[in-house]
Amino acid sequence: MREGIIKLIKENVSNEKLVKHMIAVGSIMRKIAEKLGKDAEKWELVGLLHDIDYEKTKENPKLHGIEAEKIVGNILDEEAIHAIKAHNFENTGIQPETELDYALIAADQISGLIVATALVMPSKKLEEVKVKSIINSFKDKSFARGCKRELILYCEKIGIERDEFFELALNAMKEISEKLGL
Repeated sequence: MREGIIKLIKENVSNEKLVKHMIAVGSIMRKIAEKLGKDAEKWELVGLLHDIDYEKTKENPKLHGIEAEKIVGNILDEEAIHAIKAHNFENTGIQPETELDYALIAADQISGLIVATALVMPSKKLEEVKVKSIINSFKDKSFARGCKRELILYCEKIGIERDEFFELALNAMKEISEKLGL
């Protein structure tokens, strides 16, 4: 099944950085699911597929997440599709309601902050990033301005404290650093 998912991603996403972002979010989602005792494979797939329609919808953000449902078809269940639509709730109007929804929103945002933090390290590698580095990046509002810090804090809606979430997400990304080129 994983090969089919990767093929589907490659058919719909040409931007290498976006593919890496999707892989990173998938990895973070797996770790969150494991921590919460949820279906890790399902949560990882939600993370992997959450931006599958981004290139097609970037000119019309109200459709980002909505179009994904047409692309992924019956690969994901209704709860998973809702999470993908809700991760862009500011534009879709589909409000987050479940742990899966909140987890995806937080994972999506923290991945960007972690990448930005890694890229300012002398080695530009994740191995050099510490949780303290992410805490400092999070506090500095002028750093990685595109990362919505209030959405990162959605981790608290699923019972994971901020610093613990930073550690979980960082470790998830470090485990796949070769795939991310970081």
